[in-house]
Parts: sequence; C-alpha cells; structure tokens
Amino acid sequence: MPRKRILFPALIMLLLLIIYSQRAPLMLSVMERNLPTIMSTDVAAELGEGLHIAICGAGGPLPDPKRSGACMLVIAGESIIVIDAGSGGARNINRMRLGMGNVDAVMLTHFHSDHIDGLGEVATLRWVSTGNTSPLPVIAPEGVEKIVEGFNLAYSFDVQYRHDHHGDTVAPLSGKGMIAQGFSTPADGEAAIVWDQDGLKVTAFRVSHNPVEPAVGYRFDYLGRSLVISGDTVRSDNLEYFAKDTDLLLHEALSMKLVKLMNRSAEKIGNKVMAKVTYDILDYHTSPVEAAQSAQTAGARHLALYHIVPPIVLPGQAAIYLDGVEQAYQGPTTLTEDGMIFSLPANSTDVLQLSGF
Repeated sequence: MPRKRILFPALIMLLLLIIYSQRAPLMLSVMERNLPTIMSTDVAAELGEGLHIAICGAGGPLPDPKRSGACMLVIAGESIIVIDAGSGGARNINRMRLGMGNVDAVMLTHFHSDHIDGLGEVATLRWVSTGNTSPLPVIAPEGVEKIVEGFNLAYSFDVQYRHDHHGDTVAPLSGKGMIAQGFSTPADGEAAIVWDQDGLKVTAFRVSHNPVEPAVGYRFDYLGRSLVISGDTVRSDNLEYFAKDTDLLLHEALSMKLVKLMNRSAEKIGNKVMAKVTYDILDYHTSPVEAAQSAQTAGARHLALYHIVPPIVLPGQAAIYLDGVEQAYQGPTTLTEDGMIFSLPANSTDVLQLSGF
C-alpha cells in the first residue's frame, strides 16, 4: 500500500513532465485546429441589428495599461465608422475582431496629437486587411486636408514597399492612403450632417476646447437609437442640446482632484514642465461630475466616461475619479476601458455592455 501511494504521485509527475516537454507541438496542434475559426470570426456581424460602439481607446495622452489613445468604432447596419485615431486603437480593433478592413470612414473630433497619431495605422490596416481598392475617407472639420496630406506623404514609401511585395491582391494602389472630407464647423445650436447612408445619420456639432479650434462632437442616430460622443471639451450647453434624450452619452472626463494632486507634486519636486501642463489642462476639459451633470441635463439613459485623465493605475483611484458622479446623475455610469462594447438593439431601450476581448 505505501508503494502505491508513492508510485501514483510519481506517475502523475512524470505525465506532467512529458506534457510540459511537449508543450510547443501540443500548442501548435491546438492553434492549427482553432486558427481558421478565430481568423474568420467577425464580431461586428454577430452583434445583431442596432447601434453599437466599441471602445478601442479609452485613454488620454498618458500611458495607461488598460486604456489606449482615444478611439471608438461605431457599427450601424452596413456602416462601420472609426471616431478619432489615438495610438493603439487600430490594433485593438483587430484584437476585438471587428473587421478592420470593413471600416467605411474615420471621423475626427479635433486635431490634438493623441486623437490622430494612430491615423496612419488605421488607414494601412484597413487597406491591406481586405485589399481595399479605394482610399480611407477622413471626415473632420476644415483643416483635415493638411492632416491627410501629411500622413499620405509620410507613408508614401511604405505604400510602395507593400505594393511591390504583395501586389494588387493585398495592396492595390487605388486603395492606398486617405482622402480628406472637410466640413465647416457649425455654430452653436446648428448642426452639420456629415453622414446619411443606409439609415445611419451622423450629426456634427461644435464643442469648446479652446484654444483648440476646430473641435466638434458627433451624434449617431440609427433605427430609433442614438449615441453622442463629446470629443474634448469643457462642459457644453451645446453638447447638452444635441445629446437630448440620447441612449448613450460618451463623454470625456478629467479628474480635477487627481490632476491638481499631480500639479502640487510637480511643484514640490521642481518639475516646471509637468507643473505647467497639469495647470493648463484644467481649463479645457470636463470633470467626471460635470459630465454627469450634462448627462442628467440632457436626459441621457447611460453615461460612459472615456479619454480618462489621469491614468487610473492604483487601487482606490477609480473611486476618487468617480467621486460625486452618483449624486450628479441618476442613471448608470461606466468608466470605460479598452475592449468594451455598448450595444443598443433596435426596437428596444436597452443599453447592453459587452466585452470585445
């Protein structure tokens, strides 16, 4: 009996060692069996009829392990539109298996670097993912022409390399780069319809991000459902007007309390650059409580905070960030992270929160 007690664990250990020694070929076999399913999965096609938004970048310009640069992707029927193109967003779209090659257009809220620095990657991955034969439209206020021209020039060598290597099957030259579609920023109380196709209407409206001009937000309406994206702004009466009764308000938010703490710390250690930045950014962003007040005033059904500043990386930091939000807004609030998907099914009032990772 004692020998059996000793032998059995020894056999188990031997088996585990054999499995461990063969882990590479075993994993290769598993991958070969499952990769076709993974590679053919299109999450966008599985969401069903309705208005959907994926958070491909929930963060601001500072590093955050859970949040890339500002980027969202809206899916409505046959239309797939990216809003802002912060760094890391394009890779998250692919990671979420949302059909990067099927993106119809990018819309920019403004031209701060953290909202456009991933634009070249969005255009490139969209081009070569499905061998697109037409350039990526970039819809934004006037001035976008310079942005697009610069990116097209910067990627001109890369474009030729990819075409020379892969040919028209992957990289047809007719689909290279981007094409600018600028519009005039509307006055307060007025709107610019920048997309009206297949039942989806997208309306641009002015927000206040001074001294940054132009700066806009967008409202999406589809099959009786709606969502509003604020872009970067202080609390805005104009946004509240255009967000009236929206199902989902995605609003940028900067914690004044946490940024002021960073400012005091920078002053204490003599870091004049960080002290200046953390002082300056307080006057052209919205606090989480102010975003909640806007959601309450507009009658939004759900508030989702994005463009999270500063990064939330420590235990208890989220509670500080959200302090006062529950008192200011009576509806549900979500502190977004990369990979979240909000689904607004047609013929419903539901706001469903899913995970794309």
